[in-house]
Amino acid sequence: MTIVITGATGHLGRQVVEELLARGIDPSTIVAGGRNEDALGKLAAYGVRTARVDYADPSTLDAAFVGAEKILLISGNEVGKRSVQHKAVIDAARKVGAELVYTSAPKATTSDLVLAPEHKATEGLLEGSGLTYTVLRNNWYTENYDDTIRQAASTGSILTSTGNGRIASATRRDYAEAAAVVLLSDEYAGEILELGGDEPWTFDELAATVSEVAGTSVTVNQVSTDEHVAALKGFGLDEGTAGFVAALDANIAAGLLAESDGTLSRIIGRPTTPLQQYVRELLGT
Repeated sequence: MTIVITGATGHLGRQVVEELLARGIDPSTIVAGGRNEDALGKLAAYGVRTARVDYADPSTLDAAFVGAEKILLISGNEVGKRSVQHKAVIDAARKVGAELVYTSAPKATTSDLVLAPEHKATEGLLEGSGLTYTVLRNNWYTENYDDTIRQAASTGSILTSTGNGRIASATRRDYAEAAAVVLLSDEYAGEILELGGDEPWTFDELAATVSEVAGTSVTVNQVSTDEHVAALKGFGLDEGTAGFVAALDANIAAGLLAESDGTLSRIIGRPTTPLQQYVRELLGT
């Protein structure tokens, strides 16, 4: 069986490749695709095949997908262009009749999450594609808060507009392991899987965790969405980026990332990585 990993030069994709290899998969049956030539070179050192894959260039998709039986479509990172780019991947997968696994967003078809519309559009394309597919609706990556955690440890303060909203985050390694399991099994074909961490947390709990790990007092500065936008612009972010970041915090405050039913931990056969463990590893304590 040939498995193609798109976006393999990103953090999640690279870890999916590593998880497949850890399960004893023949490296020659894995095609790692991406745009970053240096990163592709590092992946080639694992013995896997590599291919230039650019969602905006269908010819690269056709070349990379030759002989593919399963394809992991890791959602693109160009907001506003993703549904068109994902369609190109789906169309290329149809040409070879491959089974497709797609990384989506929590409750993508019904959520008000600012990121949901493009994922909803992609899931609609999959539904009408005639392909066998599985949707991995990944919640937040704990790594999204690396800078926040480091700054909290050094400054003793966290700025947020998340209120009491909870975040069912898990690490990229957790999600990568789930993707590998799904790619190597026929059990999940046709399923839409809501994936998240076992223990959703608030920013107050994040601050308490950093305080305990770093041995310094950390306070949470809760502000309104408008105040958050103004503060982010003051830090040098442009209007669009500041608004987007604050909108995500507003989504969290509304509870849109709070749910987790344990599906992720059941798939990987272990608990998801606890927040405290992750913070300790990040801060090196």
